Amino acid sequence: MIEPKLIFVSGGARAGKSSFALRLAKEQAGEVCFIATAQALDDEMARRIARHRQERPTNWTTIEERYRLDEALRHAGDSQAVIVDCLTLFVSNWLLRLEDESECEQQIRNIAERFLATVRSRAQTVICVSNEVGLGIVPESSLGRTFRDLLGCVNQQFAEAADEAYLLVAGLPLRLKPTA
Repeated sequence: MIEPKLIFVSGGARAGKSSFALRLAKEQAGEVCFIATAQALDDEMARRIARHRQERPTNWTTIEERYRLDEALRHAGDSQAVIVDCLTLFVSNWLLRLEDESECEQQIRNIAERFLATVRSRAQTVICVSNEVGLGIVPESSLGRTFRDLLGCVNQQFAEAADEAYLLVAGLPLRLKPTA
């Protein structure tokens, strides 16, 4: 059995993050729990969710939770590996739910802190997937800039706590942490 740890996987859209996370989870001996944060707000997103479901082994447990990642992790049971896909949609879900930006930021920060504390108290490998949104142009809208800033903070928090961190580019994982 592989030593339990926190693995952070980031990269651009369609960079291969989810596929890489699936491969890492399959390397674990035992059960896998998948925490899905997406919500089907339109037909295109419903198709994406269906495609992602088909990519996962049928014997994996799936928890669909858009807001309370900390509680979802506690419900992951005795799974040897847990995938959270993805932190990007977790942040987006909260931004769409709460109008007050400071309240939203506080909710996200509190949930992330509880989630990371739970990770350290469990004997599981937890793989968290997120988009890297800080490499592009500055978003035109205030909401877009708030999203970029909040997700950037969440990504930094998870990357700092992670035992391993990867940046996916064109399907290739670049190991960021630990460094050689």
